[in-house]
Amino acid sequence: MRKTIISVLFVFAILSTYAQDIPEHISYTRIYDYLDELANDGMIELNSVAKPYSRLFITERLLQAQKQVNQLNKRQQDELKFFLNEFALEQDKLPDTKVNLAKNDQLSAALWQPAFTFRDSLFRARITPIIGMDITSNRNGNIIKRWYGADFQSMIGKHLSVYGSLRDVSVDGALLAKPSYLNDYPGYEYKESTNGGDFSDSRGGIKYSWNWGSIGLIKDNVVWGDNNHGSNILSGRAPSFPMLALHLKPAKWFEMQYFHGWLVSNVLDSTRYYVDNQGAKRYRMTNKFISANMFTFTPVRNLNLSIGNSIIYAEENDQPAYYLPIAFYKSIDHTLTKGLTLENQNSQVFMNFSSRNIKHLHLYSSIYIDEWMWSRVLPGNTERNPISVKLGGELSNFPLDNLSLIGEYTQTNIINYKHFIPALTWASNGYDLGSYLGDNSREIYLALNYKPIRGLDLSFSYLNAEHGNEYNYINVNHDIDVILSQPVLKDITWSNHTIGFNAQYEIVNNAYAIINVAYSDIRGYNLTSTPIPGEVRPTAPTAQGYLNMFTPAYLQGKNTTITVGFSFGF
Repeated sequence: MRKTIISVLFVFAILSTYAQDIPEHISYTRIYDYLDELANDGMIELNSVAKPYSRLFITERLLQAQKQVNQLNKRQQDELKFFLNEFALEQDKLPDTKVNLAKNDQLSAALWQPAFTFRDSLFRARITPIIGMDITSNRNGNIIKRWYGADFQSMIGKHLSVYGSLRDVSVDGALLAKPSYLNDYPGYEYKESTNGGDFSDSRGGIKYSWNWGSIGLIKDNVVWGDNNHGSNILSGRAPSFPMLALHLKPAKWFEMQYFHGWLVSNVLDSTRYYVDNQGAKRYRMTNKFISANMFTFTPVRNLNLSIGNSIIYAEENDQPAYYLPIAFYKSIDHTLTKGLTLENQNSQVFMNFSSRNIKHLHLYSSIYIDEWMWSRVLPGNTERNPISVKLGGELSNFPLDNLSLIGEYTQTNIINYKHFIPALTWASNGYDLGSYLGDNSREIYLALNYKPIRGLDLSFSYLNAEHGNEYNYINVNHDIDVILSQPVLKDITWSNHTIGFNAQYEIVNNAYAIINVAYSDIRGYNLTSTPIPGEVRPTAPTAQGYLNMFTPAYLQGKNTTITVGFSFGF
């Protein structure tokens, strides 16, 4: 089945015109923010529900803005010129560079901006170094983070793209990202040491593209759901995972995203093991897969309505039925698991609303539904459906140029991302695929962003995040009904109030200097109530116990934390 689907799509694509697809990683936030700004101001049309965008898509939007350059302010015009230089190869030309080791019509080797670039009639490629360091300091000491590696991008012929990146990161000091911590630091699988740890992050892919779609085998991070401070559908925080990805836009009013991915369950399978030369069994992890689609309809210009669904499943092998890009996976699941005494797999539905119909203003909302019963919304029923809702808005360049105001509210109900079978949770490598706050949580996020000149971004932000009682999904003796009847945030077990200032300056393409200052008050709370079945509490349900569950010691309590750094690449 899989081979048939892929073969049909490839044959169909051969008949199409010139197109190539290299994703621009979500860590390059400045280009994503700039496209949002152009769309908010009405310069371009943008469906921002799914990221990353392809570099060719970004280039097309920049060229579209260039045709209206007189409507941009001075800083926006300078940014446009700067970004078009970054995406020079997508325009079939070499970038302008400052300090060159060699340069002709086909090749550019530069020290500033550091890159090796090549182009001819068949092959276009770029290699850029990745190197950087930042130092984080507060009253609990210093954290020194260093990284190095390289990024490779290539376009072969008219349709094929091959790309990859590798970065090796070492941390001296506290590790701030772990699956249980309620923060938005990117998740990695550290090799821990007595004073820190290190990890390597490898991403890449091969894609075949045509003018209205692409298909490829990639390993990357994916974000689904409009947001400015973390999505509640797919946040991209979990480590990158391999996937077969399909993107189609056959009409101006319709667009489709689909992928089938291979996740990491972190659950040992007692039936799968190796035997080493000493006769010991070395157990393997349970397989874990995800299939997800998202369909976007644009009934009028600048109004995007998206709906999709997904399924997490943990069979011995991947299931061909879940390679169907247009399917309601819960229905398929019911057919495949009919007659089993165990529960079926874990399915989800999500929706996204995005409107830029008022100039300068972007209004958006995303909903993640883990489970839905109409009876739970009837009067008198104390149970609540496990769902997550995000409401947000961004006002750009009004009433003042180069200024934007952002506001978001997110609430996630109890056990929203969980499942009573550990291998079926909405997570990979232990990191939640959705909101970084997990379930039974609430967040208010406000930000004021100012961009006075090209490359300099200043941001002032306020965060109020709360997490309630922690519950496991217990599906015996109607315990789940009792759990779902608990009020959302019945008890506050953890909170984070942070006021932040962030300044970053992109000196040349892919070269950054940053400074971040955050005053945070992160605390836990004592609980005196009697726990219900399924409730998870630390050994001592004290303020310190909850702090240790959800926050690294380095960030606990009141802190002024300063980070300074510089990097080539991301």
